[in-house]
Amino acid sequence: MTVTIETTLGPVRGEQLENHQRFRGIPFATPPVGDLRFAAPQPPQPWTEVLDALDYSDSAHQAKTLLPGMAVAEKSEDCLYLNVFTPAADDKRRPVLFWIHGGGFRNGGASQGLYEGAPIVTRGDVVLVTINYRLGALGYLDLPELDGATANAGQLDQIAALEWTRDNIERFGGDPDNVTIFGESAGGMAVSTLLGMPAAKGLFHKAIAQSGAASACLTAKSAAKVTDVFLDALGLTRETASEVRKRTPEELIAAQNTAEQKLAGSGIFLITAPIIDGTTLPENPLESVRKGDASEIPFLSGTCLDEWRLFEMPSLMKNMQDRENAVGRLGRMLSKDADSERLVDVYAAARGDDLSNEAGVKSTYLAIQTDRTFRIPAIRLAEAQASHQSSTYMYLFCSPSPARRGELGACHAIELPFVFGTLDAPGMEAFAGSGPEAEKLSEKTMDAWLAFARTGDPNHPGLPAWETYGPERRSTMRLDLDSTLEDAPMEAERVAFEELG
Repeated sequence: MTVTIETTLGPVRGEQLENHQRFRGIPFATPPVGDLRFAAPQPPQPWTEVLDALDYSDSAHQAKTLLPGMAVAEKSEDCLYLNVFTPAADDKRRPVLFWIHGGGFRNGGASQGLYEGAPIVTRGDVVLVTINYRLGALGYLDLPELDGATANAGQLDQIAALEWTRDNIERFGGDPDNVTIFGESAGGMAVSTLLGMPAAKGLFHKAIAQSGAASACLTAKSAAKVTDVFLDALGLTRETASEVRKRTPEELIAAQNTAEQKLAGSGIFLITAPIIDGTTLPENPLESVRKGDASEIPFLSGTCLDEWRLFEMPSLMKNMQDRENAVGRLGRMLSKDADSERLVDVYAAARGDDLSNEAGVKSTYLAIQTDRTFRIPAIRLAEAQASHQSSTYMYLFCSPSPARRGELGACHAIELPFVFGTLDAPGMEAFAGSGPEAEKLSEKTMDAWLAFARTGDPNHPGLPAWETYGPERRSTMRLDLDSTLEDAPMEAERVAFEELG
């Protein structure tokens, strides 16, 4: 059975399922191809015939991923489409959750099985919007020499989708005045970046940043360096940059991979990421938040306990046998060798890791990388927001993955199937677990996100009282099979990073 909705651009036909309606593949911008490659998104042309919104659109061009549950639909530059999941297209004006997928700004898509909207929509009586946006060089390369090009095309895609949501979501049973943006990893970084983008102002009313803060933005100088290396990989220069519009997506991805290899060790965390260009993104979003530019936005943020274990599994780590190995490797990432020495010693002491054996060294190193990349940036952003917005909350997701006999711990992305209620998605049983206890944790996590979307407060009867976050207590909800509120978790480690300056 199908259902047809009249949008501001034309009618769309979706599916009437057992307990919700699903619309997939609705265009929110003109295909960014030809002269529109690298340009800001343009409004799509209106249509009069009913447009079938029954299948996911192609995802943005990207390299293949081997992560479980992360396969995307077909890939194309014609990728600027969104999906709407709703209990009913009526006049109830439900809270709206607006999802921005992760993938390092170079992978991912709204069609990934983890993000199927039925569980969270039906449990919470909310409307869910999931989107594609341009990735990699096509979304985040800065080419000022190219006529019509813009910095941050991928971020502007997200804003265009938010504008579509503002103009249309009421027709799908949603409330355009109660929109919560949320995302994980690069999606969390995108959420944090939107807090500092003037064009996004007023398009959302709450924000949830999962394992991603405002720490990956490129300065104009770093972005220019990336562009130079990227163009060189294509055999181009600034003077011949216009030729980039003639290269195939496959050539662009190959050049992107080459640039990433050449820039390894340069201090650039992600070579394709939001750029502080002075116009679309005037300054680092963290500074914008510190100044109060997002003071009206209730904010929920957090990380997973063992984020970095997804990227470096202890059993596969080489050259990490003793304290000197860990200090040397960290020293290449930090400004001073003394900093890495102190971090290693503080973390080992705080965690009880024995640095005289390989397992203890690896445990310390992985904990430092987790905090350096994810937890400390999340704390700094929450601190900045809490100074202006009392409804600021922090979490730490602690339920470990059963994969590889528990070696992954509560790694990066482990919370996703719990947030979406998709523990039954392909690959998730092995990655996130299954059974009554896992289902119960998923329900508690979903209910926290849903409560926050409704009111800006994640408290609900299934969890202990969740206090707001602030520098006095640093109250943090540890989400686990037995969830608890803890003041200032891993405080010695946090202080050690703050003392680095």
